[in-house]
Amino acid sequence: MDMETKRLMMMKKLLLTVLMFGVALVGLPALAAPEGAPTAGAMAADIIVARPLGVIFTVVGTTIFVVSLPFSALGGNVGAAAKALVVKPVRETFVRCLGCRTAGRAQ
Repeated sequence: MDMETKRLMMMKKLLLTVLMFGVALVGLPALAAPEGAPTAGAMAADIIVARPLGVIFTVVGTTIFVVSLPFSALGGNVGAAAKALVVKPVRETFVRCLGCRTAGRAQ
């Protein structure tokens, strides 16, 4: 195989891995207890697992948004695509308080 084919296969594997983690994490909020003040364990898990995954989702979502931008522009839904693929992952990663389950600053 040439270098370009290997690179494409590696990108496909990376995207598949990220998507599998995303699908696995979608159901987690349903299992969560009512939110109060975050515990030390929740904060540790957030900084070790959730934030790095959020950065990965932000990068992947931004990449998908840029690739899909011509099609979104033709379809007239650039704003909706930007919100779903870029804004929401950025808010979940960078605006959510440490250990909280919902986006936004601590009350």
